[in-house]
Amino acid sequence: MPPKPQLAVDNTGKASKSTSTRAGRPTAAQLAWLRRGLDQPGGKLPLFDADGKRVNERTVRACIGQGWAEPWFDNPIKPDWLICKLTKDGRRIAAR
Repeated sequence: MPPKPQLAVDNTGKASKSTSTRAGRPTAAQLAWLRRGLDQPGGKLPLFDADGKRVNERTVRACIGQGWAEPWFDNPIKPDWLICKLTKDGRRIAAR
C-alpha cells in the first residue's frame, strides 16, 4: 500500500502535498537541500536557502533521520544550529 499523502512545509513556509519520507523518498524541499551539498567541499549542506532564509529544521532532522545527512561538527557560536554533510546515501539520492 503506498504511503498516504500528507502536508509538508517547504523552506518558503508554503504547505504542499508530499509523500511521507518513511517511504524513503525525499520531499521537494529535502531534495533541494540535499542537492545543494553535491558541489560543496565534503558535501557540506547549507544553513540557509538561496534567499538567505534559514533551512527549516524539520527538513534537516528528517534528512538526518533517513540517513541522507549527518551532523558534521558543533557550531560554538550557534550551538542550536545543525551543521550537516551528505552521507553516501544522501549523495546517491541527491544525484538522481
